[in-house]
Amino acid sequence: MFGELLLVLLLVPGGAAVLGLLIPGRYHNAHRTIGVVAGFLTLGVSVYVFALYDYHQGGFQFDLQYTWIENVGIFKENGISLHLGVDGIGAPLVLLNGIVAFAGTLISWKIAHRPKDFFILFHVLVAGVYGVYVSQDLFFWFFFYEMAVLPMYLLIVVWGSTNKEYGAMKLMMMLVGGSVLVFVGIFAVFAEAGAGTFDMPVLREVEFSKGFATTFFPFFAIGCGVLAGLFPFHTWSPDGHVAAPTAVSMLHAGVLMKLGAFGILRLGIQILPEGTDLWMPVILVLGAVAAIYGAMSALHQKDLKFVIGYSSVSHMGFVMMGLGTMNTIGVNGAVLQMFSHGVMTALFFAMVGAIYDQAHTRDITAFGGIIRKMPLFVILFGIAGLASLGLPGLSGFVAEFHIFVGTVPVFPLFAAIGILSAAITAIYILRLLGRMALGPFNERWTDLREITRWEMVAGFTLLAPIVAMGVWPAPFVDRIASAVVELPGVEAVGGALARLPVVGG
Repeated sequence: MFGELLLVLLLVPGGAAVLGLLIPGRYHNAHRTIGVVAGFLTLGVSVYVFALYDYHQGGFQFDLQYTWIENVGIFKENGISLHLGVDGIGAPLVLLNGIVAFAGTLISWKIAHRPKDFFILFHVLVAGVYGVYVSQDLFFWFFFYEMAVLPMYLLIVVWGSTNKEYGAMKLMMMLVGGSVLVFVGIFAVFAEAGAGTFDMPVLREVEFSKGFATTFFPFFAIGCGVLAGLFPFHTWSPDGHVAAPTAVSMLHAGVLMKLGAFGILRLGIQILPEGTDLWMPVILVLGAVAAIYGAMSALHQKDLKFVIGYSSVSHMGFVMMGLGTMNTIGVNGAVLQMFSHGVMTALFFAMVGAIYDQAHTRDITAFGGIIRKMPLFVILFGIAGLASLGLPGLSGFVAEFHIFVGTVPVFPLFAAIGILSAAITAIYILRLLGRMALGPFNERWTDLREITRWEMVAGFTLLAPIVAMGVWPAPFVDRIASAVVELPGVEAVGGALARLPVVGG
């Protein structure tokens, strides 16, 4: 029931891209309008899917399946199908994509250079992301995964800025390299299962041998981990952030990096659970290293985008830590962090783009006292920063609390490293806000104006879920928890911590 809603999430951005192809490029406002309308429609459907998901029932819902090829392997009743469904992990990530994509279309209204081509590629990317979150067939999962990644090259190299050719090529080479590993892993699973199908529900029921799972789990963990900014395969990410145009940076950090972590969950933990015993502790350790490394690197940056880029590496390290705990609290926190970091970092990049369009610099040391000229900008940027450092009452606190509580009983040393990373985050965020917004006003910026109405709408669209999750996390926690408890190998934290399953649930 309601499976058609998931199909709509694919068809609306896909249809917007096709419609854009049919309209001549000289009609700039037509392409912008189509982009915003498509973004608004998918946001509405995303909210509806999230609200309609029944966490009491749990499991995969909104099931819809259309057979494409029936004669794969020896079982003609199986094969490849467009099989859609969403669980409590996918539902908030579908919502995340809707929020960030809609805000990105608003921010992109001011694009003057080839807006037709920009919005076509933008909507292809958005459709690909939706496809990854709702696909229940490995063939189509990988198809949508690549559909989400490949437009990034053109979006950066055509509409990007600082070292855009280098940033785009580095990003594409690293991500395609990771995709090769995922591709090999998918066909190894298909061959080993011997079921003649790529259908995930069928593959999740196959009992793969310990040796096979241990051997091929890293193909998914590293292959998807590259996109998630997994240390030490993260180096493409800060350069890609800096080179990308504003809306693409928002999608890149806010949504695309989450596909990698989601892939580790969907392909690794759910299909090859026997491989988690050896490899998930490694993922946790690498996550802790990324958290402290990203925070220390952000501490020493002067470019606003580099600060947020390395901050994203740090926060995605928290996601890896949560996944690596393999307990209900930590994994719940990892998914919460995926959502929280997605909206928070998208708001960061939206505001950086807003000030860069006027000042034509991202040098933190060049600013000072801009709250006098751009108070709303400072408020929105500041709240994103406070969410980043984990202030109670905002989404970042809810997510990080779960991660640290889940990590302490199993890896206390690395939990301490994560907490230290959060403290360093507070240092560079507060120092950044102090340097830019407060203090003596730099007369160089007397002509600065407040952010535009499009940027205001985008900013408040992203601000709403940051506050909503921080104040009332139960709708998010309950949906995620209903799926996490069903993940193979994920156990409850023992002792007193078992009585702390959720915050606000």
